[in-house]
Amino acid sequence: MWLLDQWAERHIRDAQKKGEFDDLPGSGEPLVLEDDSHISPELRAGYRLLKNAGCLPPELEQRREAVELADLLKGLRQDDPRHSELSRRLTLLELKLRQAGMNTDFLHGEYGERLMQKLNEE
Repeated sequence: MWLLDQWAERHIRDAQKKGEFDDLPGSGEPLVLEDDSHISPELRAGYRLLKNAGCLPPELEQRREAVELADLLKGLRQDDPRHSELSRRLTLLELKLRQAGMNTDFLHGEYGERLMQKLNEE
């Protein structure tokens, strides 16, 4: 845990022990986890319908597909006839994601490895 995180956690625990959070507004009420106040009222029903149907924005759909292709490629040998086609599709998707301004480090496994190392250190 970072030093700042430890400091914040200590202050939160101290405030809890002193009872500073006991009389906050909304105490004991369920949290509203789906805040759609940033969406105009005319579009909220449509957005909720699409979300419940499992539809994603195009960039996230492409990201999901790229992750699936990367997983498939990990399970194939390079001499497999499907490997070159899947690799070509993954490269194309990665290019589209980069053009949309998205980071594609998640496709190369470096991020996951660094995250696991960080979690294991703590």
